[in-house]
Amino acid sequence: MKSPGDLFEKIARCKALIRDLKVIRKDAEKESIKIDTLSNIMQPNSPEDEAVIEYDTNAFEEKRKLTAELTTAKGQVMEAAPWGEFNPENLNKIKELGYTPHFYSVSEKKFDASLGEQYPMQVLNNDRGKIYFMLLSARGEEIKLSTPEAKFPENSVNLAREEVARLNKEIERNKKILIDLTSTIPVLERAQKALEERADLYLAGESSKKAAEDTLHVFEGFAPTENDNKLEEYFNNNSEGVYYLKAMAKVEDNPPISLKNNWFNRLFEPISGMYMPPNYGEHDLTPYFAIFYMLFFGFCLGDMGYGLVILLTGIFVTLKTKGMMKSIGKLVICLGIGSIIMPAVNGVVFGLSMKNFSFIKGTAYGNFLFDDMQMFWFAIIFGLVQIVFARILSAIFTIKEKGIVPALPIIGWILLIIWCAIAYANSVSHFGVPFWFKWVGVAGAVLIFFFTSNSKNPLARFGSGLYAFYDITGVFGDTLSYIRLFGLGTSGGCLGFVVNSVGAQIGTVPYAGPVIAAIFLIACHTFVLLICCLGAFVHPMRLTFVEFYKNVGFEGGGRDYKPLAKITK
Repeated sequence: MKSPGDLFEKIARCKALIRDLKVIRKDAEKESIKIDTLSNIMQPNSPEDEAVIEYDTNAFEEKRKLTAELTTAKGQVMEAAPWGEFNPENLNKIKELGYTPHFYSVSEKKFDASLGEQYPMQVLNNDRGKIYFMLLSARGEEIKLSTPEAKFPENSVNLAREEVARLNKEIERNKKILIDLTSTIPVLERAQKALEERADLYLAGESSKKAAEDTLHVFEGFAPTENDNKLEEYFNNNSEGVYYLKAMAKVEDNPPISLKNNWFNRLFEPISGMYMPPNYGEHDLTPYFAIFYMLFFGFCLGDMGYGLVILLTGIFVTLKTKGMMKSIGKLVICLGIGSIIMPAVNGVVFGLSMKNFSFIKGTAYGNFLFDDMQMFWFAIIFGLVQIVFARILSAIFTIKEKGIVPALPIIGWILLIIWCAIAYANSVSHFGVPFWFKWVGVAGAVLIFFFTSNSKNPLARFGSGLYAFYDITGVFGDTLSYIRLFGLGTSGGCLGFVVNSVGAQIGTVPYAGPVIAAIFLIACHTFVLLICCLGAFVHPMRLTFVEFYKNVGFEGGGRDYKPLAKITK
């Protein structure tokens, strides 16, 4: 590699080749074109990957060149077509006889046939109301016409068309080569990874500190603790002239973050990744919101039928794809399961209420199904559960990191929120609570008022607690945010109901009505499903990143761990 610029240029070239070849492969698969593996693309005395990059680049350069030449040739056809076919040798013979040809094109109305009496004239073509003709002048003679001479094409239209046909054949040949070159995509991907490895090593070398008159290079890096033994073995046995020190990372070092989750929680890492990684030493909240997000998605979707479609789609993607798409398919399966569980609470299937099904009425499940008002309060209660759970996590994390005293005001908020929720529910339903329960709220208020601040002055403590008590409005606002679960779920069910109503009316049309109704129902339910999925994806994310993260006390701002990797062929 001559320079770092060449290295990064080659990485960009690999990315562009992979992108373009994938487009060509997709088009070839649509046209059912067979893809052959090329065996003659390797150049002697050249590394395999380098040869593939060069060969693919040349093929695309040839495609661009042929496309440009074809555009020029088609322009020559359009330019030459009005003049008809001619032989360039005949024009040369005319010049040898001492005549100079002059070419003109005028409209039929302006054409003066009497010019043929003054000069030798030949009408070449009559096309679209214009006459194309040639006048000959003897050597030294001038033709004086008010009409300016026209540009005469260099080649006859038949020759221009032959050139277009030749270029089309060349383009088809090049297209087949490019289609076959799609088999080199894995080689290009491997080459790209190897080049990126070299780029990482180059950047690491450039970022090293030079010492002892540039005779020493000092590197600082981070690695997971489980790799300690491997790193020590490598440095001790394979790195001559290397001296190393190791120490536990500190928060002020801002080390990169590598998340460690089980198979279920790992599926939701792409969602948490849309916000920001946790700081070093801060807890990853993915395991704590994953199940909530799954159920919130189902609550917002609001239809078991749509949930079944999502579940089947996830199963299909999981079985038919690999890598990242397979993980996404598994995530879709989880969301599909949540979208069957949550709408089952009020029993909506493709816009139909299960309360109206004869085989459901009177059963234990039929009597359990919630109405709209119950779904409203279910959304509020569900939100309170997540808020309290977030505060409990915050208290646990604080106790582990700082001790019990700093966690007391958080515990106070937990007690106060629970007391407020149960007290309000009791005022509405009068289910009765023990007389001692009021002391739960009192205990929560005391912890907030007197432990929010660590000041030794009791009045200062009480003042800080009184100011912090204003956060009760924030808790109330956070709770109301969960009404969106009810709103989105209900709107999805209503849209499905409207589609069914219109489809039923269309179905009453004689003869073609049922067919049109079936097409209408499939198309409109698909459209409603897509709209509902959009809302069900975005709004639970908002509840997670705003309400849940805030109540846990998440700060974020970390950076992802991206280690150097050795790519082997």
